[in-house]
Amino acid sequence: MTPSLLPRTWLLQSVATGLSFVSGYVIGVVAAWLVRRCGISPSWSERTRRTGWWVLAAVAAIAIPAFLVLGSWWQEVVRDLVGAPQPGRSRYLLVLLVAALVVAILVGFARLVRGASNRLTRYGSRYVPGPIARTASVALLLVLALFLIDGAPYRALVGNIDESFALADNGTADDVEPPTQPERSGSPESAEPFDSLGKEGRTFVASGPDAAEIEETIGRPAIEPIRAYAGREAADSFDGIAARVVAELDRTDAWSRDVLAVATTTGRGWINENLAQALEYTTAGDSAIASMQYSYLPSPLAFLADRDSPPEAGRALFEAVYSRWDAMPEDARPRLYVFGESLGSFGGQAAFSGEQDMLARVDGGIWTGTPHFTPQWQRITDDRDPGSPQRLPVIDDGEAVRFAASPSDLDLGTPWGEQRIVYWQHASDPIVWWSPDLILRRPDWLREPLGPDVDPGIRWLPAVTFWQVTLDMVFSADVPDGHGHAYGSDAADLWAAILQQLDWTADDVATVRSALEE
Repeated sequence: MTPSLLPRTWLLQSVATGLSFVSGYVIGVVAAWLVRRCGISPSWSERTRRTGWWVLAAVAAIAIPAFLVLGSWWQEVVRDLVGAPQPGRSRYLLVLLVAALVVAILVGFARLVRGASNRLTRYGSRYVPGPIARTASVALLLVLALFLIDGAPYRALVGNIDESFALADNGTADDVEPPTQPERSGSPESAEPFDSLGKEGRTFVASGPDAAEIEETIGRPAIEPIRAYAGREAADSFDGIAARVVAELDRTDAWSRDVLAVATTTGRGWINENLAQALEYTTAGDSAIASMQYSYLPSPLAFLADRDSPPEAGRALFEAVYSRWDAMPEDARPRLYVFGESLGSFGGQAAFSGEQDMLARVDGGIWTGTPHFTPQWQRITDDRDPGSPQRLPVIDDGEAVRFAASPSDLDLGTPWGEQRIVYWQHASDPIVWWSPDLILRRPDWLREPLGPDVDPGIRWLPAVTFWQVTLDMVFSADVPDGHGHAYGSDAADLWAAILQQLDWTADDVATVRSALEE
């Protein structure tokens, strides 16, 4: 019930409480076993045992109601910090009941496994010494678990899930119609049929401002922005899909635009419209966005079941575009940018070995809500300038790469070169800060001064913080923009800083922000 990064529903809080209790129970069981193995076996009298249980019951009778009240209050604090509505405290009374159910299920399952191990040990003891039988029984159960987790049953399950989501991908969101502009994939002139783009791809090519809307919004002449896209079924391989995207760039003459952006999507092909539209408004439509779908799985399932596809697809798309772009005369090609959010950031960065490789090949970009397990992000963050915090690292005095939770964070008071890469991440985004290391180690971001939208009462607790941040991820995008995993109209300010368009003023940025917020 202690504070975490984001507000949680009472049901998620119940699961977090149950998992934390079970983690403590496991730690206690292991500690007791180690004590016994060391030959220490305290001999308590019956009276002492009884007194101990009464003391424990008294502490629980006081602590449990107290933490229920404190927990609901802490949730109110977190909701105020991120601007989320207050649902009331009454349902938090159900936390204990559901948490107890979670504990009962997990402890019951653990006892079933222990019972199976004991039976296997007794059977094996007929033929080999007891310690060997015990080791063999544990090994057998571990092999069985690995087979279920990463073997044929698991692959069959993932395959069935993928097929189910492939069917769902055939649908089209409400009010989404095929584009009529030839500059968009899925239009009558396009080689990529509208029905082949996937649900998110169809939404992407049908969305965004056209030239007239851009001109009306920014008060300047504009041209039709290009959106080149290919769906998962366009080819049998990621390289094949990427080649179809390049063909769309050829068809639309995207190479003549001022800005060309390679966007890596999330699992099902989703692109944050704030990032795409802010780019198009800021360039007055003189832009092209190249992207593709690489999976049917939504991001949470892709995160668990298929972490290979995002980097493979990110590399395939960027290399296909880059090889064509790199062959053009330097003074006759567009400026090249990259962007991606969440798994899109993870996959997009896989095209580069690190900061220097990015700077050698692109003019800039925005990596948004980057998952903690992204190798490039980890290396750049770990190599931050001394004294700069993990949540907003300073890299080489901000010469090329800058981190920001809001536009004001870009102002470091030091020169910023022509090539500009921004890592956009909120202090309250659990996607960025979740890591298995949270189980046993307090991270730097909890040692250092906290972000403005993080409860100052948050503390690291072994196992507990891990489960809290894990469950914070479930609805991390369902909070107001500017917090959690919700990245909105700040994209207008960030693209303006990166692109450095001539005569682009603060009023222009404010106008684009307003358009994104409508």
